[in-house]
Amino acid sequence: MAEIKVLSQEALPEALQMAERYRLLNEPDEAESICLDILAVDPEHQEALITLLLSLTDKFRDNRLMPAFDQAKEIVARLGDAYCKSYYLGVIFERRAKYHLKQGGPGAGNVAHGWLIKAMNEYKEALTSCDPGNQKAVLRLNSCVRLLNNNPEIKPDSSDQREPLLDSFDTPH
Repeated sequence: MAEIKVLSQEALPEALQMAERYRLLNEPDEAESICLDILAVDPEHQEALITLLLSLTDKFRDNRLMPAFDQAKEIVARLGDAYCKSYYLGVIFERRAKYHLKQGGPGAGNVAHGWLIKAMNEYKEALTSCDPGNQKAVLRLNSCVRLLNNNPEIKPDSSDQREPLLDSFDTPH
């Protein structure tokens, strides 16, 4: 088996830039690999953790919800402040809602609605602990509201049938 090489501390800033570039090129696996290399040197590197989390949620678009969803949730617990935890948990939930919408089928709008509501609640929580100049959570919240308002199929589930994960999910704060 081949051996993984360890990055030098000095290489971390450039490696992070590469990871972000791979995310923009829609290559989440490459970005994930680079983030894992950074975290092997600095396990609490906040920007690498965030980039890794976002890379994992990028995989939702490629029908790779699991295990990426669970892995992204685990990273939230490692983030350093309450704002980041709420904001990025909101991102995970919002992207999960969009995954369900993309999948379509019976009840997809209902499931997406539940995840969007959870995302919006996290964005509202993030706003309670952020700098007034940081309006990222407002932008994400407004995006969720527009998605709800512009898509009539996204509505609450009126039956007792709900996605089990939505009912039993424990928010890691």
